[in-house]
Amino acid sequence: MSQMMFEKVAFIGLGLIGSSLARVIVANHLAKQVVASTRSQKTLEDAKVLGLIQQGYENPIDAVQGADLVILALPVRATQKVLETIKPYLFSHAIITDVGSTKGNVVEAAKAVYGDDLPEGFVPGHPIAGSEHTGVHAGRIDLFANHKVILTPLPTSANWAVDKLICLWQAAQAEVICMDVDKHDEVLAHTSHLPHLMAFNLVEQLANREDNLDIFRYAAGGFRDFSRIAASDPQMWHDIFFANKKAILNAVDGFEKQLAVIRQLIEDEDSHALMGLLGHAQAARQHFNHMLAKSPLMENKKVTTQQFTILPGKKSFKGKFSIPGDKSVSHRSIMFGAIAEGTTHVTGFLEGEDALATIQAFRDMGVSIEGPKNGEVTVHGVGMQGLKAPKSELYMGNSGTSMRLLSGMLAAQKFDSVMTGDASLSKRPMERIAKPLREMGAQIQTTGERGTPPVSITGSQMLKGIHYDLPMASAQVKSGILFAGLWAEGETSVVEPEPTRDHTERMLRAFGYPVKTEGNRISLQGGGKLIATNIQVPSDISSAAFFMVGAAITENSDVTLEAVGINPTRTGIIEILKQMGADLTVENERIAGGEPIADIRIRGSRTLKGIHMPEDQVPLAIDEFPALFIAAACAEGQTILTGAAELRVKESDRIQVMADGLKSMGIDCTPTEDGIIIEGKGKSGEWDAIFTGSEIESHHDHRIAMSFSMAGLRTSGAIKIVGTETVATSFPTFTALTELAGLSIQVSE
Repeated sequence: MSQMMFEKVAFIGLGLIGSSLARVIVANHLAKQVVASTRSQKTLEDAKVLGLIQQGYENPIDAVQGADLVILALPVRATQKVLETIKPYLFSHAIITDVGSTKGNVVEAAKAVYGDDLPEGFVPGHPIAGSEHTGVHAGRIDLFANHKVILTPLPTSANWAVDKLICLWQAAQAEVICMDVDKHDEVLAHTSHLPHLMAFNLVEQLANREDNLDIFRYAAGGFRDFSRIAASDPQMWHDIFFANKKAILNAVDGFEKQLAVIRQLIEDEDSHALMGLLGHAQAARQHFNHMLAKSPLMENKKVTTQQFTILPGKKSFKGKFSIPGDKSVSHRSIMFGAIAEGTTHVTGFLEGEDALATIQAFRDMGVSIEGPKNGEVTVHGVGMQGLKAPKSELYMGNSGTSMRLLSGMLAAQKFDSVMTGDASLSKRPMERIAKPLREMGAQIQTTGERGTPPVSITGSQMLKGIHYDLPMASAQVKSGILFAGLWAEGETSVVEPEPTRDHTERMLRAFGYPVKTEGNRISLQGGGKLIATNIQVPSDISSAAFFMVGAAITENSDVTLEAVGINPTRTGIIEILKQMGADLTVENERIAGGEPIADIRIRGSRTLKGIHMPEDQVPLAIDEFPALFIAAACAEGQTILTGAAELRVKESDRIQVMADGLKSMGIDCTPTEDGIIIEGKGKSGEWDAIFTGSEIESHHDHRIAMSFSMAGLRTSGAIKIVGTETVATSFPTFTALTELAGLSIQVSE
């Protein structure tokens, strides 16, 4: 039984919205008494028969007396008259709210009655839910479930009143959002009012044709879906169109302007531009729908949207697999293709969320991009000076690569920009790239003491080339500086303390831009241009690492990973596994798209040995260490990692998170400031279970989740890994391929 929230609730009006909310209140026992006022005596009688109200009144004065919640569920233009009528009879601490589609006129109506001294219980609201059907019988208890309800608290609104309304709407299983009044009316004008106006207009236009019967008889599904909302209550929409007149007319103007653009493209038969526009619209809808589907995770880090479960039992791990494309190369293919002259064709593109966020960012900056479709992307470059100011913030999702590299590019543009990210990315340090960019003359701001996103960049007229010594090895920071250097005056050079992945340098050369590499010093001259080319993205060795470790720790395994990128700045995982004694061979080496690739075969034929992982390999395996920690736990003897402090500032503190998970699974390990000590439980010639069952918190870090999944190959109990939805950022086919290999992962939402 739900907790009683109100003594008496009074509805003024009892149509679809009012009767649906009344059903929620009655079913959940949220009020001792529910009453209503409406001019229709039959509506009141029907509401009593339906059990929605105890009493009904034609005069609203009778309904509101003694009510601690008054809900105005009536036409928006009737608000002022009703408030004038009931004002003298309202309880002093009553909550007054409404359900109208416009809010500005409701506030103006209240001010006309109360002046600026509005009641503290007055909180306008708008449930975004509806139906073609109207009236008290059309109400449904689930009308608001999984729909949004927008509250627009005023400066005069009391917190207690807002909190109570939030609880009320949450009882209806709605998602409650608080928003400014003007913002509400602007947003709804574009997303609700304009589509309804267009639907009414289209149906009216077609109904006036001589062949209207055939038009409606043979109408396809798209017309039926779109025109459905024209069946809504005409009186209600008549009132809304007048009540939100200014915002709706602005929306109509914008629509007409965009429609004129499309009309001209069709008139001119401009295939390239039309395809770019349609592709951008399709991608934007998919991108933002996906991001909004993840919004509970973004807003509340305690919410988990997905989890993996691996059950104990003897496992095999065999097969030949094609791993998805390299994320680092996928990012850069879009970035360089966008600012190149000509058209760049990309194959093997990783269709994960991180790389898709990069595509969306460049679409938002006016670049026409076709795909991705089956790993193929076509980028119509706009040249070094062709990027346009985005109309809103650029959302980078969970991609630190996108944010750091784009910081360098955006710092050199003449327009202002802001980059944001999800809850995980919003915790990651960005000052490491902001600092050198400021030395080049960039105006860039980060947030908070730790210099985290959002990243705000003010357009710059000209950057100056600098010589920068990286304080720690970071391919992202190096690349961000080199990106800025493309536009900078003079030479830009970066010196690395240790070699890092060189995808940026390789791809610059592939696009015809000269780059000098002299030992650990990389330099380029600003002011050049990039020429479009074709890019084949190799399979990602970071993703392959999980299968490499899985095969290395499993008896009689035999796994071949095809066309994996073996860029010498990325092969630390291969060298370290070999030093641990893994049966690993690199076969069929070749070059594709300027990057070296090969097939990698791993067999589970011998027990791994614990080692002191060589520090010169740390930058070359920085993303693969979570998986290597699983290998170390299965090795015989102690494994020590040092010089890897970078792991503490990835998507999570990967040293601490892995240590916590390993300990919960029965592994003795000690995290250190820059590494970890792991006491392996493996024994020569034995393949028994190493790990005990446990629940692992991945902190929404995809590499943590996939690493602990591999532990399922040697577990004596069920392993549950929570927060696994981010696996799609880098390896969208991970669970499907592990299933084929022999490791069954149960996925639950």
